[in-house]
Order: sequence, then structure tokens, then C-alpha cells
Amino acid sequence: MSLIGGIRPPIALLSVLLLALAGITALTIGRSGDGPVPKAVLQSQQHFAEDGAVALRASLDESITDLNRTANLFSAGQPVSADTVLDKVGNVYQKWRGSAVIEIKSGKMLAARGENVPVTAIDRTKLSVEGGLRPRLIRLDNGETRLLTLALLSWEGRPQQLLVTTSSLKFPGVSLGKFRAIAVVDSQGAVLSSDGILAPEQILSDTVKEASAASRKQLDDFAKTAARKASREPSKTKEPGSGGYLGVSGSLLGDTVQGDRALAGYASLTGPEAGEFTRASELGLTVVTLVHVTDDATHVASLAFGLLAAGALILIGAVTVALLLGTVQRPLIRLFLESRRLTRGDLTRPVSVPRYGEGARIGNALERLRRQLLGESDETRPVRGRLGTRALVAVSGALLLVWCVPLVLFLNRAGDDVAVPQQMVSDQRERTDTLADRVRRALNEGHADLAAVGTLVGDRTEPAQITEVLQRTMTEHPRYDALYVLDTHGAIVAKAGGDVHSPAGKGPSAKPLRVLDDSGKKPVILGTAEIPGRDGAAVVGEFRIDFLNSLLKRPGLGTVRVVDADRKVIAGNSGYREFQKLPSRIDELADATNQKVGMAAKPSGVLYRDDGAVQLAGAAPFAGGGAAKELGWTVVSWQPASGLAIPEYQYQNRTVLAGLLGITAAAACLGWLHIVVVRPLRELARQAEKLADGDRKTVLYPRHHDEVGAVTRSLELVRQQLQGRQQQQRRQGGPPRTPAGAGRN
Repeated sequence: MSLIGGIRPPIALLSVLLLALAGITALTIGRSGDGPVPKAVLQSQQHFAEDGAVALRASLDESITDLNRTANLFSAGQPVSADTVLDKVGNVYQKWRGSAVIEIKSGKMLAARGENVPVTAIDRTKLSVEGGLRPRLIRLDNGETRLLTLALLSWEGRPQQLLVTTSSLKFPGVSLGKFRAIAVVDSQGAVLSSDGILAPEQILSDTVKEASAASRKQLDDFAKTAARKASREPSKTKEPGSGGYLGVSGSLLGDTVQGDRALAGYASLTGPEAGEFTRASELGLTVVTLVHVTDDATHVASLAFGLLAAGALILIGAVTVALLLGTVQRPLIRLFLESRRLTRGDLTRPVSVPRYGEGARIGNALERLRRQLLGESDETRPVRGRLGTRALVAVSGALLLVWCVPLVLFLNRAGDDVAVPQQMVSDQRERTDTLADRVRRALNEGHADLAAVGTLVGDRTEPAQITEVLQRTMTEHPRYDALYVLDTHGAIVAKAGGDVHSPAGKGPSAKPLRVLDDSGKKPVILGTAEIPGRDGAAVVGEFRIDFLNSLLKRPGLGTVRVVDADRKVIAGNSGYREFQKLPSRIDELADATNQKVGMAAKPSGVLYRDDGAVQLAGAAPFAGGGAAKELGWTVVSWQPASGLAIPEYQYQNRTVLAGLLGITAAAACLGWLHIVVVRPLRELARQAEKLADGDRKTVLYPRHHDEVGAVTRSLELVRQQLQGRQQQQRRQGGPPRTPAGAGRN
């Protein structure tokens, strides 16, 4: 017999799997929602910190890239004074708190703007070594932290100069709401900057002072823990295949402050691609968020239900296994023993014939063959059982489905009255607002780059030199599909990148940013910046839609869309059609969000409940200044609450999982049984009846080394004995005896 073949292994495995599933059901179904806050709220804080880390990293890298590119463009042109450099930089970019130009050799300050730049913190003798121009963090005398960014200005025949800027570590456009704090932490756990906690001069009462002090202490504790966790290798902090954020991120559960639980999310700054490091990600910074929520240890699961379901499974499983043992396994083993007895020559006792199906047919055939071996008259008629082995296996599967189907389809279903934490609705709104600001800033940065190129090109640069500048800009900023310079008549003066979609024969648009619908597969977003002194010529950049789409791919937000003023889709984090309309309910939310409340429109978040479905949605219009504000775009997001780790849905999902596991176990084991036993047994019944009816020529070959195969081998031996007897009778000159009933079927 084969160790893994035959009828015993499938039935034994089914028994083991059902017992294991019963244990899993008893231990896990009733354990949903045991924490002080739902897991979904903790995951949301983690995603919030990841959003902050992405925004901060992108802002710092953009600032570093802009400074280096600006310095390179100045160095490629004619020498200009230090004041001219700082004036042009300040006119195009308003992102640095202070800027200065010093002569490297002498250390002389040539020009300065904004706050005092701590140039004494720069070791000018080490600028030429590897990493000498890397950005660095410095602590000012007032305790604030600044990022110092360096770039070289080099002209032939002049001493090298160093362009230095300082910037704070404030978060660009991260929407905190009313009750959230956020901080930047270094590798030692020290808070470098924070926002969202009241400063001492803003505190008006002792109660608020106490709460603020407790929050600051909790933030400091979270900062040390987050810095320690962020120092680990990202690949070792995630489950294999989990994907998501490329750096180290997570959530922390803190103490209770004035009745509210402190929660934190943390995320280390990491590169935009796996294995890619940027200047900002090399600074060793971590973003930590802090929010206080009310404890909500919702216990929707029932331990009694888990025990009851496990007991029912054991009962149904026992009946199923007993059915298979009594009607399939034991009859087959009995047939195996009877067939082997016949081959050994023990023909005295009649064959014990099973009652059902193929077993009855094979047993009846064996009895007829026994009579033929004895030379007796065969008056036994073939048996046709109505209830075959296949039907018995199907009945066994139906018994298991009685337990599985209600778990999958009916029991413990979360209705439209499921309790969704208010914090989830707030986070959906604030994260959507943060994403809207990030898209707006990306477009503004893109337009600022075009303005910088136009300012530096001026009226004296040749087309070949302009092309070189455009190509360098495209290399440094992957947000563009194409860059080109148009004159007032629409002629292309210089070009880099892909195809030009600007209308032929038309000069540059007066709008800094606009969307061009050329009936193509993608919307074309054009940015235009006039070149000073060049008779109305302008630098035009076509933004990559894929670049905008990549900004929207944030976990935990569901479906995200950017829509124009007419609420037609421009970009999204998943598949969409150009300028398609939003779902009606989301369209109404976007329209309502753009209605001004006070001085400006405000972001909004909504929880929809209808027809048993619960959905979170958020919408945020473009706010703030810059060229992108005139577009009138809105970012909307929505997701089903069933995808969140909320106790009711966890309870439902675990119940469904138990049912699916039961279906899988039944399908696997009964399918195995059908393949290795039922089908060969049906074929064996047909062959046995043909042999009993007088077919002595068909050789019987066993398919498997199991019980069915053993019966087949025994029948083959019987066939050989009967065939040998026929041949012996022919040699003796007598006609071979034809078994009675031969040919009847």
C-alpha cells in the first residue's frame, strides 16, 4: 500500500483539519476588539505619520535640489554679483528663512538675506572632501534647529563662492486638525521641531497648562521610543510581502491624560523608491504624531459563539467522518480482503457484498467469479446500486456545508449601524487635506522651476544653451513630460523631452497653469512662465500625469481623485477615465466642500450609511497661494469601512474566514478522495462486471498502489485463472463453459 495513497489518508486528514479548525474557531472568533482603541485608529495614526514623513522628505529634497540647480545655472552663465544671486533666488523661491553668499577662500561675507546664517558652523577646509557639501542640521542659540544647505558658485577667473541657505523643519501643509501634534525627531530621540501643542504664552488656564505639559511629556516619551524603533532595518520590521511604506513606521499606545488615551504614529524619512537614498533621508529624521482619543474597548465578539460553533463543527465533522468510514472506507477494505481471499484459493465462503453503490457491484461480481472458479452455475444478476460512492461523498460535503455556509453568508454580519470611530472620519478629512496641499505645492514648485529657468535664461541665451538648460532641468525634476520655449507666435525656440501638445500657432498662455483637453488618453497640464526681456516668449512645461498619480498613492485612504472646477477627474491613485464624472454622492460632497465657509472653503469628512454599506469620504479644495490655486481643483477620497480594522468587521471577517477554511478543507479532502478512490472505484466496478460476464481478454491494470489497486490486481489474477481454465478445456477438446448470465447487463 502507498503511504499517501488509498482511502485512509484523505479521511484522516479531513479529521485532523476539522479538529484544528474547531480549535481555531473556539480560540479566535471571540477575540475581536480587545484593545483600548480599535486597531483601525492605530493604523490611521501610522498612516498619518507616513504622510508627514513623505511631505517633509519631499520638501527638503526639493529645497536641496532647487538650490543646487540654481547654483549650477548661475555658474553656467556670465558672472553676477552675490546680491544679484540672492535677489533672483528670493524672487523665485520663498522657501528659505535665510540665505548668504561667502567667498570660500577668505570666508568673507559677500551678501546676505533674511535671518542670520550661521556660516561659522561651516568648516571651509573640508568642503572639497567627499560629502563636504552635504546638508547638515545645526542648533541655534535659541534652541531651534535649522537645515543648512550648501551649493557652489564657480566662474572662471573668480574665487569660488558658497551659496548657503537655512530652512526650518516645519511641515509643509500637513493638516493637523484641532487635537493633533506633530514633531520631527533626530536619531537620538530629541524633538527638533513640533507643532500642535500650545506654547506657554498661549496657555490661559491652569487646566490647559497641565494638559499641555502632559502632552509635551508624552510626545517626548513617544519621540525616544520612535527613534529607537526607527533605527531598525525596514525589512526586519514588516511582514514579508506586506509592502506599504518603504521606511520604518508604526503606532504607539500611550497613557491616559484627563480621560483620553494618547496615541502616536511614527515614520522615518526614506527615499521614494526601495533602496534609494536622498539627501533628506540621510539626515536620520523621524516624524512622530500625537493625538488623544477616548478609550473604546468595544467587545462585539462572543466567546460563547466561538465555543458553540466549534462544538457544532466537531459534531458535524464526526457524523461526516463516520459516514465516510462506514459507507466508503470499510466496504472497500472488506472488498480488498475478499478479493485477496479468492486469489488464495479460499472459495468455500460466499463473498460479503456491501450494500451500496460501486462496492455492491464489485462484491456481486466477486461472488459470481467465485462461483465460476468453483465451476458452479452462475445465476446471480448484476447489481445496479442507486446510491453510489460519489453520492455518499457529495452527502458528506453537504453536511460540512451546513456548518460553513451560514458562517460565510449569514452569521455575525456587520450592518449599517456599525460603530465607526469619529477619529477615522477626522483622519480621512485631514489626510485628504494634506494630500491636496501636497499636490498644490508640487504644481507650485513646478511652476517656480519654470520661472527660475525663465529668469536665468534671460534675453541673451542662445537656443542651444537653452536646450541644455531644459534637458538638465528635466533630468533633475521628473515631473515634466516635456519642456520647451515658445515665442509670441507659438514657434518652438528650444525643446527637451517628449511631444509638444501646446496648440500650434498660438503664443504662450497668460495663465500660469492650465489643463488642455486634446481628446487624448490623458489630460495635459501646462505650466507657463514668461522669460524676462524676451518679447513675450515663455518657458512651457507639460506635467506628467503619472507624477500627479504617484502623489496620490497613499495607503489607508481608499480611492483618491483630483477633480477640476467642474468636478471632472484629472488624476487618481487607481484606474480612471479622462475627465470622467465622480460617483453621485462623492460629486455632491465635492460640490458642497467648495462652498465658502467664512473666508474660504474648508475640507470636509463624511460617514455615509445606506443599504447595509458604510463608507468614509473626505474632500479638500486647493487652499493657500501660488499658481495652482487658480485651477480650482479639489482632492476627494473615499473607502468602505469594511476594509478597516474595526471590531465589528473583524468579527465578521473572522467568522467568514472560519467558514472559508471549512469549505477549503472539505473541498481539498473530498476532492482528493474523489480523485484517488471514487473515480477508480467506478471504473473498477465496470471492469469487474465485464469480467464476471465473460470478458477474459481485457487485462486489468491497477492505477494506484492502494486498496482499489489491490482489488484490481486480485481481479486480474482471477481473470488469469479463468482464462487458463478455458485454454485447458480447449486443449482437452471440450467447449469452454459459458457462465450463466453472461452477456446480461
